[in-house]
Amino acid sequence: MLLDSASMYFRAFFGMPEYAAPDGTNVNAVRGMLDYVSRLVDQYRPTDLVCCWDDDWRPQWRVDLIPSYKAHRVVEEVASAPDVEEVPDPLERQVPILREVLEAFGIAVIGAPGYEADDVIGTLVTGAGQPVDIVTGDRDLFQLVDDAAEVRVLYIGKGVGRHEKVDNGWVREKYAIDAHQYADFATLRGDASDGLPGVPGVGEKTAATLLQRHGDMAGIIAAALDPDSGMGPGPRAKIKAAADYLEVAPTVVAVARDIDLDRSGLALPSTPADPDRLLALAEQWGLESPTTRLLGVLGG
Repeated sequence: MLLDSASMYFRAFFGMPEYAAPDGTNVNAVRGMLDYVSRLVDQYRPTDLVCCWDDDWRPQWRVDLIPSYKAHRVVEEVASAPDVEEVPDPLERQVPILREVLEAFGIAVIGAPGYEADDVIGTLVTGAGQPVDIVTGDRDLFQLVDDAAEVRVLYIGKGVGRHEKVDNGWVREKYAIDAHQYADFATLRGDASDGLPGVPGVGEKTAATLLQRHGDMAGIIAAALDPDSGMGPGPRAKIKAAADYLEVAPTVVAVARDIDLDRSGLALPSTPADPDRLLALAEQWGLESPTTRLLGVLGG
């Protein structure tokens, strides 16, 4: 089970009531995340569990290709320093607390310099050699769904307790394409939440129709350039006009699958890695209840 950590702790922060630690610090995201993990582990009993981390939420190599990529989320730009993501102060203070608690539990936390959590997930999925559940509220990860390899997404768009099990049939029913076409679909349609403009005038229906007829992005572009392909004049003009965008966007949208990652130590712990530290953290931050619940689930 691979957790898109930021997707989950953002959801916990905005969805859970504020909860003050003994020193007054709001720890609702930490409590919510621990309860999410408890719920998912209890339901699915994974053999391995990884909290995949955004070591770089806006990689420069993606920005170099599409400057608007996540640009609307940047609140501070400093020469020679990474972009700072717009994160509410009460959540920003909780992220290091969460990471410390997860590490005291012995739950693997993995990120990679210059890459997003999505890329870590894509790499860990590739060659996993076992069924994989990806927990996320990010539709971009639908591109990793693979029925043959037993890779599915547990989509938390409606909440962790109401998550949807996304397989290829789910993607096909929702978008009229196969999961392996989703990255090209997202490239064509665009995604305002990620600052991806898409092809002007191409929405979900047109994107799906183009992929149904031409298979993938290469096929669509080839058809647009072939006067005998049968592509209509409207879509043809739109694809040709977006040639510069379509040359770089697929690389931005596709998750990386070849990061050099240490795959050791991923097993779901049955006991905490550092019990004394976990106890101290639980007392310091008022996390006794969610810590006890997760310990019970892990021990079970």
